[in-house]
Amino acid sequence: MDSVHVIKMPMLTEKATFASNEHNRYGFVVDRTATKTDIKRAIQELYNVRVVGVSTNNRRDANRRMRYGLVRGKSTKRAIVRIHADDTIDLF
Repeated sequence: MDSVHVIKMPMLTEKATFASNEHNRYGFVVDRTATKTDIKRAIQELYNVRVVGVSTNNRRDANRRMRYGLVRGKSTKRAIVRIHADDTIDLF
């Protein structure tokens, strides 16, 4: 899988920003079919940093009630990437 297609966008939440400043962890929304090795390789190629570890979680949105019944929410995959202490990623 191509590195550009693995990483969809960075997570710019308050919690992710705190983790990036304090713990050198960055959050990304990734492709649902991507594995941890795909994510690690994509981050290393796109941002030129050394990746120490990758944690992933699959998230599903809540079901919404419409006039014609329940609509299932979209599922996404998030990756929390821990990088080497000497490296940084400039997202802003």
